[in-house]
Amino acid sequence: MLLGKVKELNAIADSLTEAEMLKHIASEYRGSSVFTSSFGYEDQVITDMIFSTNTDIKVVTLDTGRLFKETYKVFSQTLDKYKKEIKVYYPKNEAIEKMLTLKGPYSFYNSVDDRKECCTIRKVEPLNRALEGVELWITGIRAEQSPNRQGMTFFELDEQRRIIKYNPLLKWTLDDVIKYVKDNHVPYNTLHDKNFVSIGCEPCTRAIQPGDDFRAGRWWWESNSKKECGLHAHS
Repeated sequence: MLLGKVKELNAIADSLTEAEMLKHIASEYRGSSVFTSSFGYEDQVITDMIFSTNTDIKVVTLDTGRLFKETYKVFSQTLDKYKKEIKVYYPKNEAIEKMLTLKGPYSFYNSVDDRKECCTIRKVEPLNRALEGVELWITGIRAEQSPNRQGMTFFELDEQRRIIKYNPLLKWTLDDVIKYVKDNHVPYNTLHDKNFVSIGCEPCTRAIQPGDDFRAGRWWWESNSKKECGLHAHS
C-alpha cells in the first residue's frame, strides 16, 4: 500500500516544481505532513518554499540542548522574517539527567555506542515524537551529500517508522542551494561562511577543508562508523 503510494508520488514529482509538490502534499496530506528543520542551508530553502507561499505544512525543529549560538540566531531570524510557527521538540529531561549523571557531559567522545546513545536521547526520540501520527515526513537530504544517498528517490518509505519521506532537494547541488538562499534573501547559518557544511551539535561539528567529504565535519574522531545519528536510518 505505502510502496504503491511512494511510486505514485515519485511519478507526480517528475512533472512539478518543488514548491508545487509541497502544495500537492499539503492538499493530499492535510494536517498530516511535517517538515523537520535544523536551520542548515537546505532546510532554510524548504522553509522559505513553505512559509513564503503559505503552504499548510507543519515545520518543526529538534533542540538538542547543544546547538551553536549561530543556529539559535538563524532560528530567531527565521521567525522574524516569516512570522510563522516552528514547533520545538526537546529531549526528555530524565534521560538527559541520567546520561550526564552516569557518564558526564562528553560521553559521546568515548565510543561510537556512547555517541549513538547521546544522539538517540537528544535527536531520535524527540524526532519520533514529532512524527507521531504523521503520514509524510519532509527532509532536506541531497544526494550529493553522501555516497549512501546517491541511490535515493524523491519519495521513499522509511521502513522503521512506516512513514513516507519526501526529499525535495534530492537532485540539487550545493551551488543550487546557495543561489536560492541569496536570490530570495533567506536567513542562513553564518557558520556556512566558515566552511561548516553539515551543522549539528556544537561539540560534534567542525569546519571541513576543501576536498573533504561532506560528513567530515561530523563526529570526526570516529573512523569506523557510517557518520549518521539515526534520524535517517539508511541514508
